[in-house]
Amino acid sequence: MSECLVPESLTDLELERAKLLEQFLGLGDFRPGSITASVRRCGKPSCHCAKPNDPGHEPQFRLSRKVNGKTVNESFATPTALRKAQREVAQFQRWQHLGQQLVAINQKICALRPVEKERSGWTPQKKPLLRSIRKLRKK
Repeated sequence: MSECLVPESLTDLELERAKLLEQFLGLGDFRPGSITASVRRCGKPSCHCAKPNDPGHEPQFRLSRKVNGKTVNESFATPTALRKAQREVAQFQRWQHLGQQLVAINQKICALRPVEKERSGWTPQKKPLLRSIRKLRKK
């Protein structure tokens, strides 16, 4: 069974936007970045990680993010600190997604909202500006 696509009304879109804006209020702490795990070897010749086929030490988790155009890495002292950062990064991703949805809804609203009728054409105050714009276009 195929569904009939009904165009969204301006009222429906405004309601959808209001609901979306409420979701922004529910966001917790957030920060940008990505968390990666790297398995490393310490470099000590007597350590187990120096033996062939040894998987190395436990993974070290880091948060990478850009600050003033440079990549900054942050390590976590405890598993609790890692979980906190994972929640914050997830909230940031949710914030980004909500922002994309908000832009999409607003684009639809702008396309549907009618142009308001003006009482008259150019006001006396705006006529000199219009003349200046026309002169610039002729150059």
